[in-house]
Amino acid sequence: MLLHRSTDEGASWYAPVVVNADPEAVSAEGENRPKVAFTTDGGVLVSWTRPLTKRFAGEIRLARSDDGRRFGTPITVHRDRQEITHRFETMAITGQGQVVVAWIDKRDLEASLAEKRDYRGAAIYAALSDDGGRSFRPEVKVGDHSCECCRIAIANDTDGLPLILWRHLFEPNERDHALAKLGADGLPGGVRRATFDRWRVDGCPHHGPSLAVAADGTRHAVWFNERDGEGRVFYGRLQDGRVEAQRTVGGERAAHADIAVSDKRIAIVWKEFDGERTRLRADVSEDGGAQFRSMELAVTAGASDQPRVLRRGALLFAFWRTENEGMKGYWLR
Repeated sequence: MLLHRSTDEGASWYAPVVVNADPEAVSAEGENRPKVAFTTDGGVLVSWTRPLTKRFAGEIRLARSDDGRRFGTPITVHRDRQEITHRFETMAITGQGQVVVAWIDKRDLEASLAEKRDYRGAAIYAALSDDGGRSFRPEVKVGDHSCECCRIAIANDTDGLPLILWRHLFEPNERDHALAKLGADGLPGGVRRATFDRWRVDGCPHHGPSLAVAADGTRHAVWFNERDGEGRVFYGRLQDGRVEAQRTVGGERAAHADIAVSDKRIAIVWKEFDGERTRLRADVSEDGGAQFRSMELAVTAGASDQPRVLRRGALLFAFWRTENEGMKGYWLR
């Protein structure tokens, strides 16, 4: 696996750096791909899922570099070593400088099958590191009954503690989203329902959410659900027990939206296929989400990755990798 670095917003790139000196399998498709984070002591972290021999089995791996050029030997984040699902990890740095990694885990499903008990979906587990990703505390269960293959969103709350948002299986089979918060001790609070579209489907849509928290505590999110028989990307502000200002994002083929916040500015980016080419589009709000203006950032005729919107200081920046155009960034002004 290689790490690419750019210091000019993607206009040019340094020679790639090898992350794992000893080659191993790496999941790098769809909702499951490596992540990058920067620690408060200047370290660079890369996390990924290593698939194992058994179908859908994997383990969460992480490597650290002190200078962004030489990486140490990767570690496995979790203590559980069963050859089962530990996949679809996400990673963030908390306001206290801890590293948090969360993932989809099927140890509780496996235990239920062995005991011939019913169990819906998988579970969300998480682990904290107090030393910049060099080691991790024992993992804890955040919540039972997650969807099996949708990416997990993570963002710091105003107190610096991590909020985790994922697609959840609510009884009997509604695949909406749930939210939980980890405390400073790494232990989770209660699981709360975050979206209320009530999509009843017996399968995973492989389409996870994104979450950003504004300075005033407003929780802005984008997600994909089916509502009134139509599958769409939605934006809304997550409140306790309800969603405020829910609206659709893009057209009928909008997919894999991402969101970031800078003060009152909110940026949503997504890709959308028009039947011939795929377009990178964005909605930007200057007033905390009351109004949005739309723009088109790029277009490609070839294959493309899922876009991301990044924050650099007070500025927001969209990143998109395509087969024909390569890795490029676009300022959201």
